[in-house]
Order: sequence, then structure tokens, then C-alpha cells
Amino acid sequence: MDKEKMPAEGKNKETSRIMTEPLPLILDEIENSIKAADAAAQDARRAAEEARKAGEKAANEAARVAAQAIGKVEQLARSAMQLAELLNSAAIEAAVNLEKKLTKKA
Repeated sequence: MDKEKMPAEGKNKETSRIMTEPLPLILDEIENSIKAADAAAQDARRAAEEARKAGEKAANEAARVAAQAIGKVEQLARSAMQLAELLNSAAIEAAVNLEKKLTKKA
């Protein structure tokens, strides 16, 4: 048997397929693969866009909730300062009245 007619050992199965299947069939498979890859890429782009929008929505909601919480804390701080000022005034007034009473008795 001469070398040209002997089967090649270790020959790639894909190569032998190319040599045995009609080219239009192989090209159709390639085209279908390209279409499937394109559809998958479009799906991935849509999913990425939806994820981006969801992330923006979540960030906006978090910012809104944080702003509300900050507003409440600021209001509580103002109220606490007013109470502290009232307590300070009451303590000073009580100290002055006590001093007046003590000086009258002395």
C-alpha cells in the first residue's frame, strides 16, 4: 500500500468531517452557530441593561431612604438641643433662686 492511500493516523475528526460532509451543510451549521451566538450576545446586553437600571433604581432608593433618615436625625438633634437649652435655663434659674433664698436668710 503506498503512502497516499494509507489512512493518516491521528487525523483530526473535524478534518475528516469537512472532507465527508457537503460544504453547504457545514456552512449552514456555521451560520446557525453565528446566529445563536448573536442572539446570546443580545440577551446578555439586555440583561446587562436591566441590571444597570435595577442598580440605579436601588441606588436612588437607598439615597432617598438615607436622606429621610438624615432629616429625622437632624430634627431629633434640633429637639435635643432645644431641650438642653431649656434644661440649662431651668438649672441657671434654679441656681439663681436658690442663691437669692440663701442670701436672704444669711
